[in-house]
Amino acid sequence: MRQQKRVSVVLLACSLGAAQLVAQALTQADAVTPAAATSADVKADAKPDAQTNAKTDFLPRNPRYAIRTGDSFEVNFELSPEFNQSVTVQPDGYITLKGIGDIHVAGETVPQLTQTLRDAYAKILNDPLIAVVLKDFDKPYFTASGQLNHPGKYELRGNVTLTEALAIAGGFNGDAKHSQVLLFRRVNDQWLSAKLFNVKQMMKNGKLTEDPILRPGDQIFVPKTTLSKIKPFIPNAGVGAYGAIAP
Repeated sequence: MRQQKRVSVVLLACSLGAAQLVAQALTQADAVTPAAATSADVKADAKPDAQTNAKTDFLPRNPRYAIRTGDSFEVNFELSPEFNQSVTVQPDGYITLKGIGDIHVAGETVPQLTQTLRDAYAKILNDPLIAVVLKDFDKPYFTASGQLNHPGKYELRGNVTLTEALAIAGGFNGDAKHSQVLLFRRVNDQWLSAKLFNVKQMMKNGKLTEDPILRPGDQIFVPKTTLSKIKPFIPNAGVGAYGAIAP
């Protein structure tokens, strides 16, 4: 009986020792990851090139919406209503207009689109007065992934803060690391800005002034805790691990 207990103690010590080594390795990895994530900018495609050290072209504070494929809008003529029409942007970025044919409009803002249409119809109309009204377009959204109860893509309506977005996504699950929530924000077509938030401390101290307001396209990621990472490496986790040495 004593010999069985000794064998059990040795096996448990080996298991806990291995788990401790794994935990230390993962802790070191976690210590490196936030440092990289809190850098000012992250390259979206992560491919080094000659322009990596070049000055980043940041988006304006209040960027205008750019027309995308699948968007639909109405084109209204104040003096020539016979040309009024509803159009949808095709997958290649073109639209088909009455009396004009195909023109490329994807990527243009509404003022730019209006001017493009005026230039196009100036060939057959004298100083056309045109109004563009968006009908169906890509609505603002944010994405939430990682250790959340309902990760996914959500429509962004009004001013939504980080903690509100986490609640919309179902809140943290049991494996979530509340102290290292990452918020990714697009700076331009090639760069993402990343910032780390200690939501646990924020909520504990009630510092809601530190709770950022999301912008369209923001991405939230909630990582796993170290304990949840090492669970698969601990054999017979729970009562079973100690049952062999119970008196």
